[in-house]
Amino acid sequence: MTHLCRLVMLATMRQKASKPRKIVRAPRIRVPNHERALFQVDTQKFVGVVQRLSLTGGSAILSKGLIPHGTVARMGLKTVFGQVTAQIQFLQAGAEGIPLAQAFRFLGMDEVSSRRFALAAEQMQSAGFSEVTEMGNSLGDVASHTLSKLWKSVQRLSVVINCKRG
Repeated sequence: MTHLCRLVMLATMRQKASKPRKIVRAPRIRVPNHERALFQVDTQKFVGVVQRLSLTGGSAILSKGLIPHGTVARMGLKTVFGQVTAQIQFLQAGAEGIPLAQAFRFLGMDEVSSRRFALAAEQMQSAGFSEVTEMGNSLGDVASHTLSKLWKSVQRLSVVINCKRG
């Protein structure tokens, strides 16, 4: 790794560490009608009933049972705006106080799916399924904040990858 790459990585890490931590939680939306999603871990597919969603993740009760924390998977969800597919990572079990509900976070979503998901989430929020209680924590504000964080993460990752290649 070149000296310049090390300096860039160090500067990037210091930028992140010196920022004051303001945690903005994405609005959580109760999913109506026991909506199902298709999950896939490696080649194994199974269904889950989605409990909650937000722009950063959600929770579901999985037909397969609990999945080990950290497992990466694909998720397919039908919305009124079309099919949404995303790469996710399973998190802790017991989400929402339900022992069989498993939390997940979104790792990636293509542009079309992202647009469809944002529209569907906004529609569900407008229909009264949102659990937002804070003022100034609108879906647009959180979406902007989330995309900004994602972009900064991609930039940092790009620096690391480019440095390893060079």
